[in-house]
Amino acid sequence: MDATGVSRIVTAIAQSTQASRQEASFVLPPLEGDASARVPMVQRVRRNVWRIILRSFLLSYHICVGLAGFIGRKPKAIAADEPVEVLLTGTFYSDNWLNAHVAPLAASPKCRKLLLVTTFDAAPSPDVEIIAPPKWLCKTVGNVPSRLLTFVWTAYRRRPAWVGGFHLLLNGLIAQLVARLSGSRALYFCVGGPMEVLGGGIWAENRLFCRLETPDPKVEASLLKAVRRFDLIITMGTSAAQFYRDRDVTARCEVVSGAINADRFKCAGSNRDIDFILVARLSPIKRIDHLLRAVAIVVKEHPNMRAAIVGDGELRAALETLAAELGITDRVEFLGHQSDVGSFLNRSKVFVLTSDSEGLALSLMEAMTCGLPAVVSNVGDLGDLVSDGTNGFLIDDRTPEAFASAMVKLIEDESRWETFSTNARESATKYETPVVVSRWDEILRSIA
Repeated sequence: MDATGVSRIVTAIAQSTQASRQEASFVLPPLEGDASARVPMVQRVRRNVWRIILRSFLLSYHICVGLAGFIGRKPKAIAADEPVEVLLTGTFYSDNWLNAHVAPLAASPKCRKLLLVTTFDAAPSPDVEIIAPPKWLCKTVGNVPSRLLTFVWTAYRRRPAWVGGFHLLLNGLIAQLVARLSGSRALYFCVGGPMEVLGGGIWAENRLFCRLETPDPKVEASLLKAVRRFDLIITMGTSAAQFYRDRDVTARCEVVSGAINADRFKCAGSNRDIDFILVARLSPIKRIDHLLRAVAIVVKEHPNMRAAIVGDGELRAALETLAAELGITDRVEFLGHQSDVGSFLNRSKVFVLTSDSEGLALSLMEAMTCGLPAVVSNVGDLGDLVSDGTNGFLIDDRTPEAFASAMVKLIEDESRWETFSTNARESATKYETPVVVSRWDEILRSIA
């Protein structure tokens, strides 16, 4: 293969490959030899500077949280039958994501009002009060600082029962500190799973913590210390919850997946003209190069098959180049970001996800609701939904050949596909919105 065409992919997936080696057991891989000897002096100095900065930041953070416990307001008692006010913040990219993770909590009878501080232009909702930072503040200090400042001010002024953030870095950390000051309970949505703390957050796709470049056990320990201080931790799947329990996190940890609107994502496909579909960000950790190579293998036996990739991201140009070099440009369509993903799912036969790391992917739940059997990496929480050999295939040996073999099994055997499709729809029903709303109601009542 032409090195020029894939150089960006090789560079981009370097850290993702290292992450994949530790995902199965959630243990960081040992560094071979002296990693610092293989990098330029300037890069070594930069790493050490960031190491010092982040360790100092977290030390200062823990001191501030401790002080906030003494000088902050005391939490108010909550009666078992009393609806509560919840304040959340996070970085959101689509209404679909908000509908899956925020709307079910807001719809719970135990949630009187859900306040959401965000710069995302979210669609109006009767259950959610959107609080956007002032435009002048965004222009002055930027979107993220203005959002967090507005979040702090809203928490102190409204004093909600719960204050929470999506992702630990930095929304969760800020939410914990603010909760101590405002007399609220601290809530952490662990959307990214163990990657948010492993190695000190270097795989969490946070612009600050990824600058560590190599795992830092002290930063990781400091992040785990912060996680232990939350009053409630919400994970997307069971393996993430077990990860924290195995690391002596005694805070209450509950599994609440995203919710699927069964009216929007329903099995309505009669003309399924797309054989394989992948819905994801085009980022290194998704390993979409594996899908392209798998397609190149499949088309040798099935030259008329079609694949579609829904999503956009930093690797799109490089992946399109790779598709051209593999000779499958006419077999793979890059559709970019789509607002109506359901229409493409209902044109498809098999959902594929080749990631090195995943929680319980929202795209997987949507696909199975539409009746698509799944061929996915056996990582993270994907096994919570995919039962190998029943409604899809879990791929342990994450190679293009292994993915291609499973993909072919589903498109060659119509009877198997029909059985898997029926099972997929049935498995996805436990993630429909009413079920997740009831789950939130149960959690809020039991905590009160």
